[in-house]
Amino acid sequence: MSALGSKLRKLEGGRVAFMCPGCQQAHHVTVDGSRGWTFNGDGDRPTFSPSVLVSGTVPITDEEHARLMAGEKIEPVSLICHSFVTDGRIRFLNDCTHDLAGKTMDLPDWPGRAA
Repeated sequence: MSALGSKLRKLEGGRVAFMCPGCQQAHHVTVDGSRGWTFNGDGDRPTFSPSVLVSGTVPITDEEHARLMAGEKIEPVSLICHSFVTDGRIRFLNDCTHDLAGKTMDLPDWPGRAA
């Protein structure tokens, strides 16, 4: 994984990753032109098209993992994160299951980035 500006990391397979402030985890999109998204090439003010839709389950916490290992049943929590990334800003659509649904904000810098 290598830096691509302040907001993105370049991954193998023609993908780039950005940190999602709604999910508190990285999302990635394929931008090599073979399929997936268009990308403006700017790692500081990225734009991807079309929207980015991530669905699955919320990762379990360490405490939930310990309970699961002790034999307790843990129900998975559904996750939907649907956004547009335009000019370095992320606009969360209303179908998101996290607290930032319907909000727009600057895309955060990649964590641990040297100043």
